[in-house]
Amino acid sequence: MSILDWVVLVGTLTMIILYGVWKSRGQRNMESYFLDNQSMPWYIVLLSIIGTQASAVTFISAPGQAYTDGMRFVQYYFGLPIAMVVLCITFVPIFHKLKVYTAYEFLERRFDLKTRTLASSLFLIQRGLSTGISICAPSIILSSLLGWNLYWTNMIMGGLLIIYTVAGGTRAVAYTQTFQLVIIFGGMFLAGWMVVHLLPADIGFKEALQVSGKMDKLNVIVTKFDWQDKYNIWSGIIGGFFLALSYFGTDQSQVGRYITAKSVKESRLGLLMNGLVKVPMQFVILLIGALVFVFYLYFRAPIFFNEAQLAKVHRTEQGAALMALEKEYDDLGKIKQAQVKNLAAAIEGGSHERIASAKSELKATDTRSQEVRNSAISLIKKADPTADPNDTNYIFLHFVVNSLPKGLVGLLIAIIFLAAWGSIAAALNSLASTTVIDIYQRIYNKEASPEHYLKVSKLWTLVWGVFCIAVAQFAGSLGSLIEVVNVLGSWFYGVILGIFMVAFYMKKVGGTATFWSAVVSEIVVLVIYWTGTVSFLWLNAIGCLLVILLAYLFQLFLEKPRVANS
Repeated sequence: MSILDWVVLVGTLTMIILYGVWKSRGQRNMESYFLDNQSMPWYIVLLSIIGTQASAVTFISAPGQAYTDGMRFVQYYFGLPIAMVVLCITFVPIFHKLKVYTAYEFLERRFDLKTRTLASSLFLIQRGLSTGISICAPSIILSSLLGWNLYWTNMIMGGLLIIYTVAGGTRAVAYTQTFQLVIIFGGMFLAGWMVVHLLPADIGFKEALQVSGKMDKLNVIVTKFDWQDKYNIWSGIIGGFFLALSYFGTDQSQVGRYITAKSVKESRLGLLMNGLVKVPMQFVILLIGALVFVFYLYFRAPIFFNEAQLAKVHRTEQGAALMALEKEYDDLGKIKQAQVKNLAAAIEGGSHERIASAKSELKATDTRSQEVRNSAISLIKKADPTADPNDTNYIFLHFVVNSLPKGLVGLLIAIIFLAAWGSIAAALNSLASTTVIDIYQRIYNKEASPEHYLKVSKLWTLVWGVFCIAVAQFAGSLGSLIEVVNVLGSWFYGVILGIFMVAFYMKKVGGTATFWSAVVSEIVVLVIYWTGTVSFLWLNAIGCLLVILLAYLFQLFLEKPRVANS
């Protein structure tokens, strides 16, 4: 990066840290530290919710996802608006009425201590590991592209945000997320504009969309039902609904965002606006990836976007074979450059026959290019068995680093840090609140002073921060980290959601039946995953429904029917 890029990067990050520390003033007890005295307006709740779920992986990986697989990934979010309505009707008023710090407090009031502890423990395991992976995901990409040491990148990525997260709690997290999102969306808009601006003079936004559509990158809706297909409208609406309901209704990193609102109305408004905003936001991010695909039809694309990995292979005995494949790939790229111009001209002329012919020729060449690329990936794995063959996460950043002007590169790198900080800070805050409220205060120390609990809360925020950085140092060998995070969540989210659904809607089912149904369901979900029976997104629905069914059956044998006390 240039000196200007470094100035923009360091200046942006410093500004965010100072703003977070400034916003952290006035924290005197756990209510102010974890709930900000329930004083936040709906628009801060909305931006905090978006900032928590829109991690660095979203802005790094989603454009690459569209580049390789088209825009059908957006269907992953189709169940989210429906989930927001259910949350507003059921979850939000109960959490506000009971004035809980964490979602899991409700479970003890409804069931018993062991069920509360089980749910909070499942959350801590899942969120602690996922947050470590969320630190590593952008770090491993930045370290590879920019030549930074991975371990130091992990420490910087996680360490700097700990400063204001420990100091300021929920208030610092929410307000810095708001500031971060302004910078993030501004930077992504500039990146999208630059993609179109850098295309040939006769290719504008409309023409780029037309070419992208003809190459099947605008495949927003897939109606074919397939249990093994991760992204179609059915898995998106059904599986995505259960995932969103669990994430926003039972994951403390999200619950902790909207229970800070001034009222039930403000919480509901923030969630409903999230349901309206999230799908279009994700659509736009994916659209940038589809436009980057068009960009690399007109200009040279590397055979593998993780060029640091390519450099390693060039230094091995497989280097000569890789160079031969790269030359063949570049030759095919030149052919594609001519063919995409023919396709654009055919689209402009409006001749369906010409369009069909040009499209067929370009697709045939693109298929051949993919075959050569697959050969190169096999060669990379042969030369380095530890290499990650999936370079999706590197595509957008390759475009940023190699195509954007000075200064804007630094801003886009800063955006990766800020997006990571937004989700990680909220996660650390939720990990600390769950640890202190659901375990430390409830089980080990019930009668301490407010000042003591505030100190312990800050200490646990620091402890979880160190833990997540430690996980990040070992996560680099797990393969595609975006997939690992999603799979890890699906192992636990459905079961946790099932516990809450029983609590809300099955008033005669008690704690023991619910506890054991959750334990059995968690084991079954893990077995289903390891046997590869269905796509991971369906695990959320299976886990939830299984807990509900088993809780009803266990209640018949383990306990007498009871009436809920809340």
